Amino acid sequence: MSDYLIRATAFDGKLRAFAAETTGLVEEMRRRHHTTPLATAALGRAVTAGIMMGAMLKGEEKLTIQIKGDGPIGQIVVDANAKGEVRGYVDNPHVDLPPNARGKLDVRGAVGEGTLYVIKDLGLKEPYRGSVPLVSGELGEDFTYYFAKSEQTPSAVALGVLVERDGSVRKAGGFILQLLPGLNDDEITGIERKIAELPPVTSMLDEGAVLDDVLKRMVDSVQVLDRSEIRFRCKCSRERVEQTLISLGRDEIEQLLREDGKAEVVCHFCNETYAYNGEQLHNLLERLTSE
Repeated sequence: MSDYLIRATAFDGKLRAFAAETTGLVEEMRRRHHTTPLATAALGRAVTAGIMMGAMLKGEEKLTIQIKGDGPIGQIVVDANAKGEVRGYVDNPHVDLPPNARGKLDVRGAVGEGTLYVIKDLGLKEPYRGSVPLVSGELGEDFTYYFAKSEQTPSAVALGVLVERDGSVRKAGGFILQLLPGLNDDEITGIERKIAELPPVTSMLDEGAVLDDVLKRMVDSVQVLDRSEIRFRCKCSRERVEQTLISLGRDEIEQLLREDGKAEVVCHFCNETYAYNGEQLHNLLERLTSE
């Protein structure tokens, strides 16, 4: 099945839920960035959160997530929008650490201590900016804390990436449950108990569960509103790269010609390389003259 996302509600609209299977998407990022299993897990969790947070937006709205910790993975950056499109990267895709005390990939150790930032472009004059300190580094707990403190929405966030022995992605996915005004204490307690008893989301997906099943294990009355495909998409293009090179100015382009006779530009988000030979750089100089 292709990667997809579902939106759902329960308790007469007093609870909303998002769930996503991101296996193919995270695998594509692994292949593009040549990530180690540890970096794959960290990036995959952030991307899964990003695609679900993008589903909370409308129209042309978009968001950027920045996870800036002091661990060896460096910064994690994710862009997502309301159209189900996402891209992302980590500063150090080759990070590797011993397993943690539970024998799992040590995402906490890779991320370290720092801050989670969310910047939303909602079409207003100024973007919305929210930030919280990293409380875990495992990312699921950190996004839970973000929703509670920055958006004042009690939430439960679960994110997972299951990696094969060869480094490829076996399963990836997650869910976000958000408690809205009107739920009584018994309802909240029941939801919390079921979440605490829940196996890892990737284990359920690996056993053949679909996203509807995952949500219904926490909330019996869940009603799926819609499901949509999600995909990796980068905004870079040769035209955009040329505009970036032109913006460097004549002196910088002439220096590239003198020192290297060529130029290569690599996109952070998709790892595509755009190469320009001497003739192509001269053509850019001619464009600068004519503009």
